[in-house]
Amino acid sequence: MFQALAKSSAAPGPQAAGWVQTMASHKLLVPPPKALLKPLSIPKRLLLGPGPSNLPPRIMSAGGMQIIGPMDKEMYQIMDEIKEGIQYVFQTRNPLTLVITGSGHCALEAALVNVLEPGDSFLVGVNGIWGQRAMDIGERMGARVHPMTKDPGGHYTLQEVEEGLAQHKPVLLFLTHGESSTGVLQPLDGFGELCHRYNCLLLVDSVVSLGGTPLYMDQQGIDILYSGSQKVLNAPPGTSFISFSDKAKKKMYSRKTKPFSFYLDIKWLANFWGCDDQPRMYHHTIPVISLYSLRESLALIAEQGLENSWRQHRETTAYLHGRLQALGLQLFVKDPALRLPMVTTVVVPAGYDWRDIVSYVLDHFDIEIMGGLGPSAGKVLRIGLLGCNATRENVDRVMEALGAALQHCPKNKL
Repeated sequence: MFQALAKSSAAPGPQAAGWVQTMASHKLLVPPPKALLKPLSIPKRLLLGPGPSNLPPRIMSAGGMQIIGPMDKEMYQIMDEIKEGIQYVFQTRNPLTLVITGSGHCALEAALVNVLEPGDSFLVGVNGIWGQRAMDIGERMGARVHPMTKDPGGHYTLQEVEEGLAQHKPVLLFLTHGESSTGVLQPLDGFGELCHRYNCLLLVDSVVSLGGTPLYMDQQGIDILYSGSQKVLNAPPGTSFISFSDKAKKKMYSRKTKPFSFYLDIKWLANFWGCDDQPRMYHHTIPVISLYSLRESLALIAEQGLENSWRQHRETTAYLHGRLQALGLQLFVKDPALRLPMVTTVVVPAGYDWRDIVSYVLDHFDIEIMGGLGPSAGKVLRIGLLGCNATRENVDRVMEALGAALQHCPKNKL
């Protein structure tokens, strides 16, 4: 039978030949790219920047599993398990908890596009690049944006925020829990209660902080919390997750205008992710393979335990700080209580070009660290210890690389 099939398919019939001729009626102008005819080659690197982080073997294995349909009952089961994992790492009982197909930027945009309407007052803590991005998105949506701007390394007190709430009467306040561009950990206790006294919702970015330092969505009164897959969770970039309190849901579901983004419309996404107790309807094709990986990353942190993960990051980063200071390097964030345990910012040593240091560490040790970003650009080096990368062994490796870079990189070049 297979021989007959092969024989019959060897030469196309008249109709098929005509179809092929029609399809080939134009000459190709673009040849196959030569680079794509070669095998894919990926360097072996230790990622000690602010993210993404290296993938553990279990998560890489999950990414190699066969795809299934995005609306299969087995896929819905995986999605439900992911939701439970998010509720655990967020420490929330919010039913409206789901995954966004896109990075942390996408989750931020989903929050703003669903909560804010044109003309709404929006108070933004801008002490690094993520506050700048929140302000930019709010302005594009037509909100009345009121930035509370601080120099890189600054954080917000309850008194400062209360002054902004009283003056601007916002419907939403944005704060970054872990500002990865400056290395600042923003305290959150009391801010949710304060916002609610002023009829304001609290939106918090926890992209880099989640899993590495204590965070309690419900107990801290956070109304909207989002994070990303590629930091402490050690999953591939491209998915993020978000949760909404009942107060936030009420604001979204009573809005006078539709969100201008269909793709990020939470009502549609809530249904697709089984958050509204209604039959699930197709919204968009979810990244099935990425969700396998995300499910396994949440399983790993559940097995480790949140408190153990927090302890691991705190202790490993304390070891890093001691090694950096012993080398004569200065930490950018002065107050130890405000230092982000996952990303350490180091003042660029006098006389050095940060690009030389970063390049030397990468070229000679296959370790990736990064310079500053946004308002911290040119001022700091950023070293990340995220998830499985937060080990004393990795601290020793990066310190050896930094010591060599300071010996061999040219000084007084600027």
